[in-house]
Amino acid sequence: MSGPDEQQERVPDGADRERALDRARAGRHEEALAWAAADPDEATAAELRALVQRADEGDAGAVAELDDAFAGTLAFGTAGLRGRLGPGPNRMNRVVVRRAAAGLARYLVDREGGPESPPHVVVGYDARHGSRPFALDTVAVVVGAGLRASLLPGPLPTPVLASAVRHLGADAGVMVTASHNPPQDNGYKVYLGGPGEEGAQIVPPADAEIAARIAAVGDVTDPAQVPLAAGGWDVLGDDVVEAYVDGAAAVAGRTGPRDLRVVLTPLHGVGGVLVERALRAAGFEDLTTVAEQAEPDPDFPTTAFPNPEEAGALDLALALARESGADVVIANDPDADRCAVAVPLRPGVDDGADGSGDGGWRQLTGDEVGALLGHHLAERGLPPGSVLARSVVSSDLLARVAEAHGLESAVALTGFKWISRVPGLAYGYEEALGYCVDPAAVRDKDGISAAVLVAELAAAERARGRGLLDVLDDLARAHGLHATAPLTLRVDDLVLISDAMARLRAEPPASLAGSEVVAVTDLSAGDEELPPTDGLVYRTADGARVVVRPSGTEPKLKCYCEVVVPVERGADALAVAAARREAALRLDAVRSDLRRAIALPA
Repeated sequence: MSGPDEQQERVPDGADRERALDRARAGRHEEALAWAAADPDEATAAELRALVQRADEGDAGAVAELDDAFAGTLAFGTAGLRGRLGPGPNRMNRVVVRRAAAGLARYLVDREGGPESPPHVVVGYDARHGSRPFALDTVAVVVGAGLRASLLPGPLPTPVLASAVRHLGADAGVMVTASHNPPQDNGYKVYLGGPGEEGAQIVPPADAEIAARIAAVGDVTDPAQVPLAAGGWDVLGDDVVEAYVDGAAAVAGRTGPRDLRVVLTPLHGVGGVLVERALRAAGFEDLTTVAEQAEPDPDFPTTAFPNPEEAGALDLALALARESGADVVIANDPDADRCAVAVPLRPGVDDGADGSGDGGWRQLTGDEVGALLGHHLAERGLPPGSVLARSVVSSDLLARVAEAHGLESAVALTGFKWISRVPGLAYGYEEALGYCVDPAAVRDKDGISAAVLVAELAAAERARGRGLLDVLDDLARAHGLHATAPLTLRVDDLVLISDAMARLRAEPPASLAGSEVVAVTDLSAGDEELPPTDGLVYRTADGARVVVRPSGTEPKLKCYCEVVVPVERGADALAVAAARREAALRLDAVRSDLRRAIALPA
């Protein structure tokens, strides 16, 4: 006989789950309204209240957005903070920024010492939505914590901040930027000064130590927890900017050809004025900037994605270059730490061996520009023991260039936080259009000084009746035709990426593009050159190389493919062009074989 409890009607499991979900949502709505009440920014507070109201009315999109905004806390890591703008702990907003600034201040006090010598923080910002308020909140928190703070004099490129940390001997720097992310994003990059850091981006264990102090910050609206200064920070003068521009211009030698017609685009970012100033200071006067993209605009209205790597980003610049008869196109991303280069094709060589073609333009890859700049610096002369460094996913060609000039070469993990720390660094690059051409001044990638060096090389070649493609041909004759291309596989479920990496470790491909895989390196083991990281390197008998790694910021598996086609030293331009076409076919075959080996579901 059943007891009384057993005789009661049971609520179906689905109803139990729905009630639990309703309770969770009610708690989330209370949390959101409490956040809105404490938010110092009335715009995001109003946005959040409206979102809660729509969610209460059953708007499924509002429910999902609210759940995501409060699903966790925007993580602070080796790139600092980066995320979507909006209210909530999982977004970029003034509450999150104030907490980050308070945690950084506590870290610096613990690291640098007491109030008799307060640490000094330099803060910069770009022209993105929210950047200036975030920068002002940062200096207010830093000064409120008893530290010194200096604010750059306006929206400026990231390399200016990196330069200022070294120029002023500061203990840390903060740059408010999301670089080339879409308009709805913003971010917060942290640099450290002093011996061993030299104004470089943070790396472990500093990132974890700062994150721990951020997590320990209490209520940011409580003045006892996070005091905000009403003033007391310095607003730096133009002398800091002038020092940066002078340094960038000095990357080019004092003498040499300067006859070069250049089309520039800052892609609506903050680099336009300074790249022109630096180029003119270096002696380059024939400059034209794409008018539609010249002024900073946080909405990036003429670009679907403000990243010069993206297809179509340079369309306006290329159209202007054709119209004006330019020799080179140089583009910076919105915070001007990257540099893209495009050049005219050589009729009858690059656009078809039969002489046909329209004399169009080609954007160089990051690896091509990386090799050109490394070669140019080596040709100009570098001290013995100088090191040319590249990221682990970048081309091996730079190592061949270093060897040919009696220089050292090195490989670093992806990202300039690692490249900039290579001992003896004279030059470093990564394939994602990042170049460090003057590490004594800027210990980070710098798209403006790179632009000056590109212009110097292009002008020197133009004076000889040649172009940058001719220099690439020279490198192919000396070291083989190195060609690179990415393969990026996006997934909805991150488990698929870890499964794919496990499968590749257990069953590496036996061959790629018909060439036997002769070496497999698991980067997770680490070695004397590289710390452990999740990645695999395959090398084939014919010199091809593939690096496979999960993206650190997106749900993607990224593969970096490189092939090498032998070229005779006496080969003419048509023969090198033929090798380039052969390399393109080999790259297609490598990527096809790799896609099959990875075996992600369609």
